[in-house]
Amino acid sequence: MGTQLDGQTVVLVGGSAGIGLETARLARTEGAETVLTGRSPERLERAALDVGARSTAVFDANDRDAVEGFFRELPSPVDHVLITAGGPRYKPLLEMDADEVREEVGGHMVVALQIARSAAPRMRPGGTLLLMGGTGGRRVRRGLGLISAATAALPPFTATLALELAPVRVNLIAAGFVDTPLSASLLGDRLVERRNELRATLPIGRVVGPADVAALAVHIMANTALTGATYDIDGGQQLVQ
Repeated sequence: MGTQLDGQTVVLVGGSAGIGLETARLARTEGAETVLTGRSPERLERAALDVGARSTAVFDANDRDAVEGFFRELPSPVDHVLITAGGPRYKPLLEMDADEVREEVGGHMVVALQIARSAAPRMRPGGTLLLMGGTGGRRVRRGLGLISAATAALPPFTATLALELAPVRVNLIAAGFVDTPLSASLLGDRLVERRNELRATLPIGRVVGPADVAALAVHIMANTALTGATYDIDGGQQLVQ
């Protein structure tokens, strides 16, 4: 068993599947206790048994009162918080109403800020709040809506939050396509085609999986010199597409 996170506690907001679950699994092998949160009691229960989580909590990360209550009631301080709840939404710009625009541009940051406010008083110095973003939205393309705008806003948001939350660290993981249940739900019948496409074109010659992102997340948690930064993990996807 590893010791990079020995004696530490990691909270996974959105930890019942995909990147959150794989990060919980790796954190456990590195000596950490884990707390999983999500919206589905059944999925959380299965995930907790799978990785040997210390505890779980069912709530929607968009619910401010639930987020505040969760962190306030934690029995002990925590070291790291990874937010993987939510996901991208693609809709042509001219089809979006005002509320959809506000949600698309700022929704992810609003959730992250609320979690930061609630979590920081319970986090030990040197721990990290880890946000999830993407590399795909860096190229403006027809039909993607405001993904590019939201993607561009996250690195400076992360850096500013790192200054305000210090000595708690704040970092951003920017992923390309990751082979998760969320990707499967977004692509539907195109999933196998997309996998084959990436295997043929990515410099790494394979598809990025949740375990790859988990390895990066645990490294950022363990390395206390890292804050305010954005870390790309897309297998070279943005270099060839």
